[in-house]
Amino acid sequence: MGASVVLVLYWCALVATVAAAAALSVVAWRSASRAVLYSAAGALALGLLLAAVPLPDPGFALGSLVTVLVIVAAVAGGGPAAAHVLSLTSRGTVRDGTHGGIILRHDGRDAEVLRGGTTIGLLERLAVAGTLLAGFPEGLAVVVAIKGVGRFSELDSSETRERFIIGSLVSVIWAACAAGIALLARS
Repeated sequence: MGASVVLVLYWCALVATVAAAAALSVVAWRSASRAVLYSAAGALALGLLLAAVPLPDPGFALGSLVTVLVIVAAVAGGGPAAAHVLSLTSRGTVRDGTHGGIILRHDGRDAEVLRGGTTIGLLERLAVAGTLLAGFPEGLAVVVAIKGVGRFSELDSSETRERFIIGSLVSVIWAACAAGIALLARS
């Protein structure tokens, strides 16, 4: 009896933590609040720690709930995390464009590069979480390759390359950490 109570409490704690990570990730996406982003990252880290506790499989219902919540956290939270890290590295020297890119001076005129970065980032994180959750980690290489080939022609300046690499890595790491919660909980 005591072990089953502990198991129920554990799953309640994990679901609550992952739900908090998902909700905070969505709020961070909408608000650009550093405090909310840090809270989402903390909830994500706590979720990883809780999920690393070796316990029996949660069953289909709880496993599905955790999976849906980590997908939300992966997709929504990676954008604010990448934007925050990029703002730390550029120290306010790069202007944001109107189409999700950045404004750089090129051939004497301002041009927006890496357009559609917001949408591409959402799709990238969905693909990263999806491939990991599907048990196909090799899919990460496919996602990174598609993104690299698609952006290759825009990577002619050092500023663009740096932002592409940093933003992509932060985005992929966030999504992989989120997916890791569901993977650990199922193992």
